[in-house]
Amino acid sequence: MPDTPAALATPRSRVRVPLRFHDGYQADAELVTFHGLADNQEHVAVVLGEPGPAPLVRLHSECLTGDVFGSARCDCGPQLREAVERIADRGGVLLYLRQEGRGIGLYNKLDAYALQDEGLDTYEANAALGLPEDARDYTAAAQMLRALGIKELDLLSNNPDKAHQLRTLGVDVRDRVPTGVFTTAHNVRYLRAKVLQTQHTLPLTALTELSAG
Repeated sequence: MPDTPAALATPRSRVRVPLRFHDGYQADAELVTFHGLADNQEHVAVVLGEPGPAPLVRLHSECLTGDVFGSARCDCGPQLREAVERIADRGGVLLYLRQEGRGIGLYNKLDAYALQDEGLDTYEANAALGLPEDARDYTAAAQMLRALGIKELDLLSNNPDKAHQLRTLGVDVRDRVPTGVFTTAHNVRYLRAKVLQTQHTLPLTALTELSAG
C-alpha cells in the first residue's frame, strides 16, 4: 500500500485510435504511453471525449479472459465496455493497467480458477496459492494522472480501495461513481465475495439470492 505521493512520470507518446466493440459501439480515443512509471509496466491511458477540470476516470485492471475472450466468470469485459461509453459521454480517462488477476498474473489467476471450481471463492483461492487477495498498487496510476494534468476527478469504480490508494497518493477523488452490476450464472459467487471481502458497492441481497438459486 503506497503511503507517499508518487514520483513524476511524463507522457511518452500520444496516438489516436478509433475503438469499436462487439455490439457496434464506437468511440474515438487518444492512447497515451508514459516514461518513468514506478512499476515499469506498459500501462496505457485512454482519453475519451473532452475531459473537464474534474473528469470521470476509471482504473481498469487488465483481464485477458474477460476483456478479450468474453469470460462469464467475471464482470471485467462488461465493465470495460460500460466505462468507455460513460467516460466518452462525459469526458475523461480510462487507465488500462497491466494488473492481470488483481496483480497476481495470468497463470496464477487460472490456477486460482481451478481452485474456485473446487469450492473456494476468489480470495480464498489466492490465499491457498500463497498469494495476496489483491496485489494491486496504484502508484503508477497516480503518476499517469499527474502526467495528464489531472488533480481532481470522479472515480468510476465499485472498489473503495482504489479511491483510498489514490487519495493516499495525493489525488483528489471528489466522488466514487458505481459501475453497473453485470451478473451471469458463472460470476455471482465472485461478485458476492467482492462485497463480503473487500466492500465493493454491489447489491449483496440480490447477489445472495442469485447465488442460492
